[in-house]
Amino acid sequence: MLPYFFLSKQLPDALIPTIPGPEMPLACLTDFQAFARERLPKSTWDFIEGGADDSFTRDDNIAAFKRIRLRPRYLKNVVNVDTRTTIQGEEITAPICISPTGFHCLVWPDGEMSTARAAQAAGVCYITSTFATCALEDIAATAPRGLRWFQLYVHPDRQLSKQLVQRVESLGFKALVITVDVPKLGNRRHDIRNQLDLKLNLLLKDLHSPKERTSMPYFQMSPIDSSICWNDLSWLQSITRLPIILKGILTKEDAELAMKHNVHGIIVSNHGGRQLDDVLASIDALAEVVAAVKGTMEVYLDGGIRTGNDVLKALALGAKCVFLGRPILWGLAYKGEDGVKELLNIIKNEFHTSMALTGCQSVAEINQDMIQFSRL
Repeated sequence: MLPYFFLSKQLPDALIPTIPGPEMPLACLTDFQAFARERLPKSTWDFIEGGADDSFTRDDNIAAFKRIRLRPRYLKNVVNVDTRTTIQGEEITAPICISPTGFHCLVWPDGEMSTARAAQAAGVCYITSTFATCALEDIAATAPRGLRWFQLYVHPDRQLSKQLVQRVESLGFKALVITVDVPKLGNRRHDIRNQLDLKLNLLLKDLHSPKERTSMPYFQMSPIDSSICWNDLSWLQSITRLPIILKGILTKEDAELAMKHNVHGIIVSNHGGRQLDDVLASIDALAEVVAAVKGTMEVYLDGGIRTGNDVLKALALGAKCVFLGRPILWGLAYKGEDGVKELLNIIKNEFHTSMALTGCQSVAEINQDMIQFSRL
């Protein structure tokens, strides 16, 4: 058995959320954000929301969508709008899925198990993080019919990584997502100012067997291999039959290298602005990547998605699907599994409305003619 992350019983009170119920229904994703900001401890909130350096890219991820305008077409039959699509050959109810984010137990006791159940109920894909705070076996067992991909940070000990990949494959995960934009952690000022030291409160469990458990401080093993490079993809391909998706590509040059190395998909992402500040907003990098791969693989997007209109804009620019990161944690902070289901239902309904009001019966009808970039 390989490492997984869990919450230490010594977690300080400053990190434990208090979550009373709201007094009114939440109507949009930013309502969930406001609720989470009010209810979560400051250090937890800052950890979730913080960006790198000045947080310019984090904020621009959202602002960039507002620079895109919609061009609706009317007098079209939209009685039966169908939001379904497929990713890597698997059907999902809408092109709105869940990005890999770590430490879900920081905001809800059942953590990633709640997230997995909500994704299964919503009929969307959930990418489970290497830094999950629940055992992978528990995540798989709690939502056995859910579509799950696994996000991998390659460990310096390649044998450990190999065992982990084989483990997730045996548990029914359907794709392997390699995050490429973390050769080292970004400079997250909020965590420095808060003196947030997760390594004192989160333990890395090394589960060699169910009866043999040893623990060590989080990150003591330096779990992210900063030497990983393009040539290592062939090694990953040799140890798994799962399709390999690269998360964090922002340029045509890297997209072309991804094609050369025969990966199955790209998630255009800047890690929510948490890694390198001053890079392009994800939506601004999307068209370049889509053009570079020339339809040879599916391209997805995460970063800045807050409304159904945002989803439609991303698909118009060539994304096959979008993934939500921080909003899922806001949903967890609201009501756990039910909160994530409610949040997903809201944005799926918004997307349905966006399709109807722009004249689209199906996802396949969404195209670049439906948008234009604002001059502002």
